[in-house]
Amino acid sequence: MTSIATRKLEHLDLCASADVESRRTTLLEEVQLLHDALPELDLDEVDPSVRLLGRRLRAPIVISGMTGGAERAGRINRALAAAAQELGFAMGLGSQRAMLRDPGAVASYAIRDVAPDVLLLANLGCVQARDTPSARVAELIDAVSADAICLHLNVAQELAQDEGDRDFRGCLEAIARLVEDLPVPVVVKETGCGLSPRTLALLHEIGVGLVDVAGVGGTTWPGVESLRGSPRQRALGAALREWGIPTAASLVHAERAGLAAIASGGIRSAHDVLRALALGASAAGLALPFLLAHERAGVEGVVGFGRELAETLRALMLLVGARSVAELRRKPRLLGPTLQAWTSKDLEGPLAPVHLRSARLDERRGSPGE
Repeated sequence: MTSIATRKLEHLDLCASADVESRRTTLLEEVQLLHDALPELDLDEVDPSVRLLGRRLRAPIVISGMTGGAERAGRINRALAAAAQELGFAMGLGSQRAMLRDPGAVASYAIRDVAPDVLLLANLGCVQARDTPSARVAELIDAVSADAICLHLNVAQELAQDEGDRDFRGCLEAIARLVEDLPVPVVVKETGCGLSPRTLALLHEIGVGLVDVAGVGGTTWPGVESLRGSPRQRALGAALREWGIPTAASLVHAERAGLAAIASGGIRSAHDVLRALALGASAAGLALPFLLAHERAGVEGVVGFGRELAETLRALMLLVGARSVAELRRKPRLLGPTLQAWTSKDLEGPLAPVHLRSARLDERRGSPGE
């Protein structure tokens, strides 16, 4: 078994059984919507469906990318995919880094035979994308028949890992290159530390249209690393365990930056989904709750949890008088003081110029005077 496969299985075991959730808040609890005692709606009229990356989802839910690269991981991916197919949700795959080293690892990511219709997101770390030719990245996408690719950012986790990356230069240019070169949309995804106004502005500038904010409040990957590895890894992972920007704050800043956003990072209930949608999220991504549902009862557990999530979301939408997600976003909302502080425009500041070497990107931007 490769070192990557071993690490992935360790991660699965820890997430399924250990204390891996942040002790900080997503701040979604500071988003309050008003109860409508006279909604003048029939529940059958309430439609939580959305369009994401040009595809219709029956509910605004993404089963976020979790795993791959090992036989057990493949079984989990297929179970999650079968549930997503039945529920009309989107699904992400875990990092396909293993496929770069071992083409045979594709079997652990292959889900199209059980989920031919789901919106499927491929996945690769931004550092690996930087070091991989665009044509090879396109092959990873094609090998799993994905509709888009998530390029994930996980600097804090990599710093904690003994075997992790240390050089993060050139990642912005790599994203710009792949936005230009790939035949499918590029989604930029954090992994539990959120996205700042500066990062979001840079991504918008290079042509990214959709981000997955993956903020603080859910699974903490430095925290996961603090439960394994050397004394150095355990100490640094513990020190970085709660680092990052809350999910709700990242959503507000993404909307201001002109980016569509998937809300992930601590989404645990339909109430969280409702509040994230009210902040402008296009959909909500959940990983750990679906993994735990699978550990309890396999595909049936995942389907049961997903149905309950979607049904409760419809009930909540009726209770605020929203027939659709678009109507929900227009409903009055109250924001708590901590979230208001995190979303102060004073945090945005000026955007320093970033010079990329992509001539095609420079041509698309035009001259400084345009």
